[in-house]
Amino acid sequence: MVIYTDGGARGNPGPAAIGVVVGGKKYGEYIGETTNNVAEYKAMIFALKKAKALLGKSKTKETEVECNADSELLVKQLNGQYKIEHGALQPLWIEIWNLKLDFKKVTFKHVFREKNKEADRMVNEALDKRS
Repeated sequence: MVIYTDGGARGNPGPAAIGVVVGGKKYGEYIGETTNNVAEYKAMIFALKKAKALLGKSKTKETEVECNADSELLVKQLNGQYKIEHGALQPLWIEIWNLKLDFKKVTFKHVFREKNKEADRMVNEALDKRS
């Protein structure tokens, strides 16, 4: 299963939203006032939970998931290349780590914005609806 995620805030912190593409289905959601980095993490959590819901419990254990995000910080923290220094991100990292355990394999890849257009569009649509 291939996932694309994006999170963004207008202002940092500011009004924030997530955008996710999971198995070809698109989701965008306003998440309140927060930072860009927290929004990126919340998008990944949403995507992994949505993947579990779409697959069902038995298929989840057999499924390999490729998670694509344009946040280098998010991907490098999830891959253990960067430390998590901001306290608000630590519980979110743990939640993602625990969600990973439900799948056969989860990989996190950094992609450039051009490859993440749909997830980015979902973020902006959710923010525009909120305005």
